[in-house]
Amino acid sequence: MDLESAVPFLLVYKPPPTLPRRPVPALTGCSMDCPHETRRPRAGLLVILFLSALRPAYSSTDSDFSKVRAVNLGGWLVVEGWIKPSLFDGIPNRDMLDGTQVQLKSVGLQKYVSAGDGGGGNVTVDRDAASSWETFKLWRVSMNEFQFRCFSGQFLTASDGDVISATVDSPGVSETFYIERNSTMLLIKLLNGSYLQVTSNNQLTSNYPSQPGWDNVMATFEMTVVANNLHGDYQLANGYGPEKAKSVLSEHRKNFVTGRDFYFISQNGINAVRIPVGWWIAYDPDPPAPFVGGSLNALDRAFYWAQTYGLKCIIDLHAAPGSQNGMEHGASRDGSVDWPSEANIQTTLDVINFLAQRYADSTSLLGIELLNEPSAAAVPLDTLVSYYKTGYQIVRSYSDTAYIIFCQRIGNADPMELYQAYLGATKTVVDLHYYNLFDPYFETLNATENIQFIYKNRLPQVQSLNRANGPLVFIGEWVNEWNVTGASQAQYQLFGKTQLEVYGEASFGWSYWTVKCNSVHWDYEWNIRNGYLIGGSPLMRQNYMLLVAGCLVCLLSLVT
Repeated sequence: MDLESAVPFLLVYKPPPTLPRRPVPALTGCSMDCPHETRRPRAGLLVILFLSALRPAYSSTDSDFSKVRAVNLGGWLVVEGWIKPSLFDGIPNRDMLDGTQVQLKSVGLQKYVSAGDGGGGNVTVDRDAASSWETFKLWRVSMNEFQFRCFSGQFLTASDGDVISATVDSPGVSETFYIERNSTMLLIKLLNGSYLQVTSNNQLTSNYPSQPGWDNVMATFEMTVVANNLHGDYQLANGYGPEKAKSVLSEHRKNFVTGRDFYFISQNGINAVRIPVGWWIAYDPDPPAPFVGGSLNALDRAFYWAQTYGLKCIIDLHAAPGSQNGMEHGASRDGSVDWPSEANIQTTLDVINFLAQRYADSTSLLGIELLNEPSAAAVPLDTLVSYYKTGYQIVRSYSDTAYIIFCQRIGNADPMELYQAYLGATKTVVDLHYYNLFDPYFETLNATENIQFIYKNRLPQVQSLNRANGPLVFIGEWVNEWNVTGASQAQYQLFGKTQLEVYGEASFGWSYWTVKCNSVHWDYEWNIRNGYLIGGSPLMRQNYMLLVAGCLVCLLSLVT
């Protein structure tokens, strides 16, 4: 059977095909009159018994499935541009995606455009230096049409006559501006054709009397891109437009993760996959704009491959409506966190209901993670706990066996807050994400100090939570990467081994981030193939024992 084109088992069930096996080289025997020849069956029997005793303990198809050893399928069904930057290569004006932060300086006045107090009044052009009030987030309408969101959330608008103000909460035609661009120089006009200009008394108006040229300095603005760090599903889909985005994502979902990857990881110490999905998956094949359909079919294929290769699946709701963390992997449009609203939470619960109902009867389903990395700064604990409790009840209405996973809040939050909340009675898990990155503390640590931090800080926390009365502990994301410049392969190996040992203490297990990545040390498959991640996975120990067994074959044939 061609696994790449197979119909997903959820639609038409088919028994799994025979698994591919690595060829076993034939043993070369002695000559017919060799005295060792008649004794080899005894040696071979010993080796066979030895191997049969080893294999049940380490197979990734264990029926008891005592602990999770998983890899995340990051960047596949929820886009993260840093994982595969080439996805964005074909977008015109790709430095002006949704959420890009820009500042505009009048060429004529040499002053910055400013929304005083972050918005709420008329716009002025009177600042010598730019800060938050002079920084605008782009909402992209097309490759040349944009809306400008101010620090406090209002949009620049021409709804008050000729004077541009920052007073509208929800943008429309009057808040949409057409950009003519010459490198960093801009001419800006309304959709009715009127160009913006600055006046001598520092106002921004939309009444330039004709079509300006690049030498008309009062109508020309210099744009500075302050930040362009959001490259998620929203930016990709809105950047390309619906038809091209569909083509790009269809190709990506078909080829980025395949059945061959499932086979590879099943042979290298992994017994499960954590699969990030976006909330729009529940509306496939026609999700709300600008999101692109097709991720549901890909998730079905993942379950089929998992069943074929003896892996389990954790469905991870990585991106919720409105975004729970303001990040690209939370599908935020501009870095805002708008998830904590009654409407968005209800939509999220509907998505959990859809996923639980669809996959509850699959033998490959291990668990459902209700939300990835909610922000501690923007998502109140009581709001999150209420959502988690309702989500637990929804999943339990379809399955008594699926684990229900609650991710801790990221930022200034203690995972113990979830243990104290009593989120559910059975098969509950708290997910922690451990990175020796993303914090100034780690920037100056050397290799030894990074490793010591794992033992001195992470191990005690894991052990403490293991002893807590409540959910199991899951290190749902970690990576064999750090801020150590010029680290050797041996240092990476020791760092990886340390994490495998410590995170292996977690009562539920761990999941590596991620299966493939443009940054190679984040790439699980690259780490395995190049020998940077060794020494901690059970299958690695199995391979070592197989090597020992092979040596025993030779030794026993010589001494018996």
